[in-house]
Amino acid sequence: MAGRALLLVVLVLTAQLCGCTAANIGDGGFSVEFIHRDSVKSPLHDPSLTLHDRVLAAVRRSAARPYAGSDPSGGVAEIVSTPYEYLMYVRVGTPPTRMLALVDSGSNLVWFKCRNGTSTSGPPPAAGGAPVSPVFDLSNSSTYGLVACRLPSCQAIYGTSCDANQFCQYQYSYGDGSTTSGILSTETFYFDDAPGGCFGCRERPQLHLSRVNFGCATKATGNTFQLAGYVGLGAGNGSLVNQIGALTSLGRRFAYCLAPFYVNVSSILDFGARATVTEPGAVTTPLIPSAVDAFYTILLTSVKVGSSTIAPPKPYPVIVDSGTTLTFLDKALLDPIVEEISRSIKLPRKQSPEKQLGLCYDVGVGGSTQDWEKHFPEVTLEFGGGGVITLQARNAFAELPVGTVCLAMAPVTDDRSVAIIGNIAQQNFRVGFDMDKGTVTFAAADCAKSYPSPPASVSL
Repeated sequence: MAGRALLLVVLVLTAQLCGCTAANIGDGGFSVEFIHRDSVKSPLHDPSLTLHDRVLAAVRRSAARPYAGSDPSGGVAEIVSTPYEYLMYVRVGTPPTRMLALVDSGSNLVWFKCRNGTSTSGPPPAAGGAPVSPVFDLSNSSTYGLVACRLPSCQAIYGTSCDANQFCQYQYSYGDGSTTSGILSTETFYFDDAPGGCFGCRERPQLHLSRVNFGCATKATGNTFQLAGYVGLGAGNGSLVNQIGALTSLGRRFAYCLAPFYVNVSSILDFGARATVTEPGAVTTPLIPSAVDAFYTILLTSVKVGSSTIAPPKPYPVIVDSGTTLTFLDKALLDPIVEEISRSIKLPRKQSPEKQLGLCYDVGVGGSTQDWEKHFPEVTLEFGGGGVITLQARNAFAELPVGTVCLAMAPVTDDRSVAIIGNIAQQNFRVGFDMDKGTVTFAAADCAKSYPSPPASVSL
């Protein structure tokens, strides 16, 4: 195959690769901008949509998000999620090419669209800065290398196999029909520390990682892959967070603080010591074994609405996922939650704008919608180990069309067979994942202030 031959030409560059370097970053870690896909900073932003339209679109994506098993035997692996909600910048290669990728905490593979030829850059991002390339041109990089089939890094990724030259190739199929395939490669990655992340520094520190394993995609089809690539932050060996832990002293830990949809600012994604959640009221729950190694799975022991406590009939695992908007629960647990919420709300019911949302209320129109939260109860979640978090009204409910507020929870279905705590429930929480300790930590926080940029509130 001509494309494969071109890829093999750069194999001789492998010898030039050095060991891991964490240049200019101390053990304290680093932070990057975490951009919602509908943000004004995102190339996927649609300026014709109102805020409520964007929330409704996120609900639709969440409802359509497929979940399935992976095939560890190799060949084609059907991935467990379709990431859509958050993006981050990565600079890849030497000299570095700035790329904007989808981020998914529910999968492991890191990959970018590749080619071997003349490089062209896309338009600059809305936030300014260096141009962003839609494709990584490996012929321009002096640090690109290939991964041999026999190496553990090849065997750590589902869907890999050996090509005719004994290099590691991968093929993934997503539940929505999107596919990506190519060859597992190594490259130097750079991450610029977020503004304000290093107080007193004259220049923004930068993490420089050599020999990061990533999929160099020679084929990517489907609506899933509208950007240059994909950063998997899952719990499996091939994910970015695991590679950072293996290549540096920063550990296998990250945290994010998701700003609410109604505030037009970026969120923040922290690695290393900065991912330690120390805010007042922080609660920690242990990770539990998961059927899919990418998932961050914890135990939900009870849900409290008002004075009523609802416990699942048996141990109830849920995954914590930034890429899913809604929270999904089994009907046996969700139905009594809906019943208790219905008893406590004294507003007229309204037809749901989406079939997946079964409990909606009329909160009025115009200015009267500003304080709708006071009509809705808090929902308390208790996790394994005794950790308890309280979901405020905007964590449990969402205003979709103006004047219509719906419970941001939906039932697990046969197509979506896992229970999930989605990103509406996680907004204004700092959520830290520590694989070295085997824990997830939650703490209430003002996430609109987490990324150092001037906030611009958008009224609901």
